[in-house]
Amino acid sequence: MCRRIDGVRPQPGRGWARTIHCRQTRPRKARWRPSTTVAMDFGRLTLADDLILYLFGTPGQQRFWFMWDDLVRGAVGAIVLIDTRRLDDSFAAVDYFESRRLPFVVAVNEFDGAPRYPITDIRAALAIAAHIPILSVDARDQASVKNCLLEIAAYALETLIR
Repeated sequence: MCRRIDGVRPQPGRGWARTIHCRQTRPRKARWRPSTTVAMDFGRLTLADDLILYLFGTPGQQRFWFMWDDLVRGAVGAIVLIDTRRLDDSFAAVDYFESRRLPFVVAVNEFDGAPRYPITDIRAALAIAAHIPILSVDARDQASVKNCLLEIAAYALETLIR
């Protein structure tokens, strides 16, 4: 998602997230995975000469949770990007941002092959409060990502002035 919107272009060998080739092993079965994203994405979007938006993306798996406290320090808001094929993986992020009272939106990543559900069903399944925005996004599409960033900015501002 960071790659679609930011003003920083990766240098060869120095991307937002490093990609490694790895062998995924399973009992009685092994297969090659072409690549795995490691740890974090980073992006920077210059909105004005004196206003820069820094974007950090982390995977939702438990092994990356240790980074979340550092990344939310000074954050204005968060986007919880969910995959409808793995809704259970989204509970931790939703709970995390709710418990810290950090404004967040839920972005349903709609990509080829992902099941589509009505927003009301997703809200119910994840027990998302009615005031938290849920929107559809295609994380590969710049316009869609821009809309998501505008949504969290507006929601965070609205939350601050309440």
